[in-house]
This record gives sequence, C-alpha cells and structure tokens, in this order.
Amino acid sequence: MTTWNERPDSRPGVGPWLIRLVKGTLVGIGAILPGLSGGVLSVIFGLYRPLIDFLSNITQDVGKNVRYFLPVGIGGLLGVFLFSLFVEKAFGQYAAQFVCLFLGFVIGTLPALYREAGLRGRTARDRVIMVAAAAFIFFLMLMGANLPQVTPSVAVWFFSGALVALGFIVPGMSPSNFLIYFGLYDKMAAGISGLDLGMLIPFALGMVACIVLLSKLVAHLFEVHYSKMYHAILGMVIGSTLGIVPSIILPAYTPEGLAAAGLSLPLAIGFGGIMLIVGIVISYQFSRLEAKVNHE
Repeated sequence: MTTWNERPDSRPGVGPWLIRLVKGTLVGIGAILPGLSGGVLSVIFGLYRPLIDFLSNITQDVGKNVRYFLPVGIGGLLGVFLFSLFVEKAFGQYAAQFVCLFLGFVIGTLPALYREAGLRGRTARDRVIMVAAAAFIFFLMLMGANLPQVTPSVAVWFFSGALVALGFIVPGMSPSNFLIYFGLYDKMAAGISGLDLGMLIPFALGMVACIVLLSKLVAHLFEVHYSKMYHAILGMVIGSTLGIVPSIILPAYTPEGLAAAGLSLPLAIGFGGIMLIVGIVISYQFSRLEAKVNHE
C-alpha cells in the first residue's frame, strides 16, 4: 500500500497544486460526462487509492489530507459546474465526439494501470476477475437503455447523488448514462448550472451518504485483496470503455445521429478521430508533466 509520505506530489508547491487542480477538474467533468465515470479518471490520475484511504480514515492526518485534496475538490466542483453550463449546447450536439476525447484519456493510460494492478503479483484468478468485471460493466451499460423515465423529487435527487458517488467508488460505472436513461440528466445539468438548491442539497447529501457508507469497505478490501480489487477495477475501466462504443459512439454515426449533429459521415468520423487522438496525446503529455514535476 502506498502511504502518504511515499507520494512525491504530496509536498507543497505551485506545480503539484496546479496538477491536482487540473486532475480534479477532469474528474469532475468525467463525473457528469455520459459514457465515463469520475472513478475511471480518478484511477487514471492516481487519485483513487489516496481518496479512498482518506475517506475511510478521515480523522487521520487531517491537515495533510485537506491540503492534498483541496485543489482536487476545487477542480472537481469547477469541472462539474463549467461542464453543466454547456451540456445542452456543445455536448448535446457533439456528444460522441466529446466522449471520444475522454476515451483517449482512458486508452492512453491502460498500460500503466495494468502494470500497477500487477505490482503485488498477478494470478490466473486475477485475470478471470478482470474479464468478469469488464463483461459485467459492458452488459450493464448495454441494458441501461431499457430503464423507465423518472419524475424528479427530493428522494430522486438524493438517490441520483448516491448514484453519481457510486461512480467514484466503483470505477467504470457511468452514473450519467443511467441518469440519461431515467430522463434526469438534462434536469441535473440545469439544476447545477442554475444553482437550484432544491436539487443540489439532496443531491449532495446522497453523494456524501454513499461515500461515507462504502469508502471504508473498499479501503479494507484493497488492504486485504489488493491484486483482486485492482484487477476488478481495471476490468470495470475496460468494460466501460468498450461499452461506450455501442451505447454512445455508434448511435452518433447512424443517419439520425448525423442529422442531429449536423455532420456528414466523413466529417463525423474525422472529428471523432481527432478528438480521440487529442485525448491520447493529452493523457501522455500530462503523465510526462506530472513525472517531471514529481522528479523536481
């Protein structure tokens, strides 16, 4: 297990602080971006284990943890708020292309995640767990489109917040997809951008309740079953990545999807391909920048 003092970017400084701010912003965007989950990006950016450890032992090293996660929290709120402002505009029209950008983030870091999952060894059972977790998340995303529409209420927003938080606790699960299926996604975005307290308060309480109840359990499982847990999470990341293709990307290239985006097929393919490559390049360069800052 990586301890606090073993984390090179836990020391003070503008560089590490800004990197964690950017990470938090991207995780916040991923939390409400259909097809992704904040948990996937928190794993990719090396925030998942430190965050779970912090939340499961919140009274331990409070000062250090608060200083470390403050820019992450600020960035997360910033990402959620800014993205919600243009959900109905840019994202609504070019959903698949924006998802391709974040898909590039995931693809660019899968080799590093695979290496990290095997730090304490890798068995055939670990690989089976990874494949099973990938298949479970993949089929869960495929079946989600059959869920019924839901009328917003205080209770609905509470459970919606818990669902979004579950996307952090269980990387690979995309809560925003299910909010879309339930007919709540656009209403959530409008509530966030409009600072609607009737939506925000129960939503936030649901998130806190889910995190408090599950973080200690997840931390314990990591401590006792590191390899199996990490391979399960890696499988969820892979499954959600594969699930994005039929659930989000392919529908955008049907005649109906192309008409809604106002794009021709070649232009849509080119647009999506460029965004995918940009995501991979940004992910790679971000990793190099982080390594340089940590080294210095």
